Amino acid sequence: MSNSSSITQFLLLAFTDTRELQLLHFWLFLGIYLAALLGNGLIITAIACDHHLPTPMYFFLFNLSLLDLGSISTTLPKAMANSLWDTRAILYAGCVAQVFFIFFLFGAEYSFLTIMAYDRYVAICKPLHYGTLLGSRACAHMAAAAWGSAFLYALLHTANTFSLPLCQGNAVDQFFCEIPQILKLSCSDSYLREVELLVVSGFGFLGCFFFIMVSYVQIFRAVLSIPLEQGRHRAFSMCLPHLVVVSLFVSTGMFAYLKPPYISYPLLDLVVAVLYSVLPPAVNPLIYSMRNQELKDALKKLMQSAVSWQP
Repeated sequence: MSNSSSITQFLLLAFTDTRELQLLHFWLFLGIYLAALLGNGLIITAIACDHHLPTPMYFFLFNLSLLDLGSISTTLPKAMANSLWDTRAILYAGCVAQVFFIFFLFGAEYSFLTIMAYDRYVAICKPLHYGTLLGSRACAHMAAAAWGSAFLYALLHTANTFSLPLCQGNAVDQFFCEIPQILKLSCSDSYLREVELLVVSGFGFLGCFFFIMVSYVQIFRAVLSIPLEQGRHRAFSMCLPHLVVVSLFVSTGMFAYLKPPYISYPLLDLVVAVLYSVLPPAVNPLIYSMRNQELKDALKKLMQSAVSWQP
């Protein structure tokens, strides 16, 4: 038995003990990671370089892609290194950093998904007021609030979690440091403070989700009243990708952090963690670019300029 002061490292979940399968996991994660880097990197570059994409929607998408790059870089590189070198260890400081950045980046991402729902609502339901409600200053204030509140949110959860005495070993039943799994290592009832904080946070997330759903109810009512089929198709093409991303992100994240402790199946926990931490950053670029003609045109211009560029 050990307490938190004597723990210098944690042991993450090993996907398998078979060396061939470990290498397979490494190459699989490497492919997903490179796809996420390429997709999000292209979107960031296209929005930054194409001055024909100045609208708030692309400003928020730019921030979302930055967050996706950060979130997948927080979890996958360590998992890939452990699979490649056949180890499970992560330093105590590394575990603290993972917990902080996961809450910081995912909290900010959820804030931006909520803001993007508001952006779509104003664009479709109140187009005449779009420039007033979502001017450059308003967008900057909303972005700063999202980043700042996520930072404080992550700091609170991280400090609260790692102030707990840990005496149930140092094995974390997940491929990255996740608060519900670390709470299982606590040896006192003080872990209930963090559980209560997670529940309160969950209600906040549900409130944002309710706001998103109400926004989309209003959006769909407005879209269905559009007489032209082409106009309805364009409106749906802007909204459906965002709704898919929100649904996947919220459902899996809420299940991972708010499910009762007695519901603990390692395989299920692993699948859910992959669904909320790995899959969204990898597929978001595809979801947002596949049905967005303006973004596809910007990416095409970027590719053409890269091919024609000569040193």
